[in-house]
Amino acid sequence: MQNDNKNTLMFIVSAFAILIGYQFFILGPQQKQAEAELRARKAAEAKIVATQPGVVIGPDGRPAPLKLSRDAAKAQSPRLSVDTPALSGSISLRGARIDDLWLKRYDQTTSKTSPPVELFRPEGAEHAWFADFGWAGANLPGLPDSRTVWTAAPGQVLRPDSPVVMTHDNGQGLIFTRTISVDSDAMFTVADSVRNQGGQTLSLAPYASVQRQGIPDKLGKNQIIHEGAIGVFGGADGKNHELKQSKYGKWKKDKPLETFTSKGGWTGVTDQYWLAALIPDQSQDVAAQYRVTQAGPVDIYDVNIVGPTKTLAPGQTLTQNTRLFAGAKTVPLLRQYEFGGQPPAWWKFWDRRQAQVPRFDDAVDWGMFSFFTRPIFNILEMFYKLVGNFGVAILLLTVALKLVLYPLADKSYESMAKMKKIAPEVEKLKAKLKDDPTKMQQEMMGLYAKEKINPMMGCLPMLVQIPVFYSLYKVLTVTIEMRHAPFFGWIQDLSAPEPTSLFNLFGLLPYDPGALPLIGAMIAHLGIWPLLYGFTMWLTTAMNPPAADPIQQKIFQWFPVIFTFTLSGFAVGLVIYWCWSNVLTIFQQYIIMRRYKVENPIDQIIARFKGKSVTAT
Repeated sequence: MQNDNKNTLMFIVSAFAILIGYQFFILGPQQKQAEAELRARKAAEAKIVATQPGVVIGPDGRPAPLKLSRDAAKAQSPRLSVDTPALSGSISLRGARIDDLWLKRYDQTTSKTSPPVELFRPEGAEHAWFADFGWAGANLPGLPDSRTVWTAAPGQVLRPDSPVVMTHDNGQGLIFTRTISVDSDAMFTVADSVRNQGGQTLSLAPYASVQRQGIPDKLGKNQIIHEGAIGVFGGADGKNHELKQSKYGKWKKDKPLETFTSKGGWTGVTDQYWLAALIPDQSQDVAAQYRVTQAGPVDIYDVNIVGPTKTLAPGQTLTQNTRLFAGAKTVPLLRQYEFGGQPPAWWKFWDRRQAQVPRFDDAVDWGMFSFFTRPIFNILEMFYKLVGNFGVAILLLTVALKLVLYPLADKSYESMAKMKKIAPEVEKLKAKLKDDPTKMQQEMMGLYAKEKINPMMGCLPMLVQIPVFYSLYKVLTVTIEMRHAPFFGWIQDLSAPEPTSLFNLFGLLPYDPGALPLIGAMIAHLGIWPLLYGFTMWLTTAMNPPAADPIQQKIFQWFPVIFTFTLSGFAVGLVIYWCWSNVLTIFQQYIIMRRYKVENPIDQIIARFKGKSVTAT
């Protein structure tokens, strides 16, 4: 018993010793490190807030935004030029920011004299958009901020084979060096170094941010497109990364501040076709934020990442590498960056373990049916590579889909042809048994069984085409490959509505129907392709068996008119797809109806032209 007591006492003493030792040697230093990181991150967040000086105090004592011209805002700082095959612009030495970029490969309009697309614009100009980088630390004066003017050797031009170097000596023992390089497409690499020439050990945390100071009115309005904050956060193995998005409006109203933690990943700000994304070292833990603050009437949208706190001893140098994607969301290019080269031949969308930038092509808003929109785009892209025209690729896609669905459609159209053939008998039954609905229903079901008709088969092709229609609409809307893609004749942009209108005689009359009050939006794009679509829809409706209910018949008769006006405002590429799909459907139905000797409107139209009556043969 005494030995048991001794053993118990020794166990308790040992346990306390281990606990105290663990607290002193392990938990204590970890807690201090965590506190230091927290202070550094708070300082970094404050530092990022401090990079929002695009406002001044007005006469009334309230913040007011600067509204300089773009050139005047650009002239506020000495600059280094940017000149690559894809980009032009400059880097501001004040703040060492990337804040002036134009996309050489993309024009603002389809006009031959159109200027290139503007991506970044300097602070001080309306709707400023830029990327900022730096270091932050608690109680560390003299760190460079947005007002710091860096030093650079004159004559430097940023090119794919020629990085630019900027330096800053804060006069308090810290020497900062920023080296910016760029590839031939859209990826910058910002290497930030800081050397401690003082006598104290310091703690610093790297940060990077993308900021928009107000947005143009046209952004954030289209409900099918995501525009705003976007990012992929999660683990390092690529399996548990999650896409996080905040649209401009909801970002401001519902979630003015969101925080995330991640190992690697990426984050940024996106528009319909353009993206500015920060990509940290994929092995690094980062804290990310989506934040909206207000400066007078201007909303400042800020996406930022803060890296782990690093210790900088005297005589040591810290280096932080952050990449910045600033360009168009071209799907093959995003996938190339995702894998650090061309995706492997076996690559599938759900297997991304080799990705170097996880889920980077999710910067394109594939939508909730991405399992359908991605294949639609891949098929379109494959056909485009074969024929060199996206309009023709859409026609080939339609044929491919029709071939895949042919067995189902054939059964459906066969059932519809039989139903149209027995329509007179059905009408006789209705007239004979109108006072006995139950008996009438039984006789009709018996007639269907005798003729081997399934009435529900007629709905299946339409149900199958709904996800195809939505997916193609989504693809045409969100992928830049469709932007400014020409077809034949007057179609110069498949992603835009039909440019002609019946109500100005397809451009012969010198006025814009869209400017008319009340009805302008309805008739502005009622041009050649929507009218062709309306005709083909009327023809397919006429080839279908009539609805059982007279009211339904009237409604179906108006469908071609309603849909013609509705679809006229959609992307003309989508109208071309639907029109061509109707043509193929008509051809298939016509063959089946001729096979079963059913009257059809095509033969009736031909007979009228010939001045003859027609009967099914």
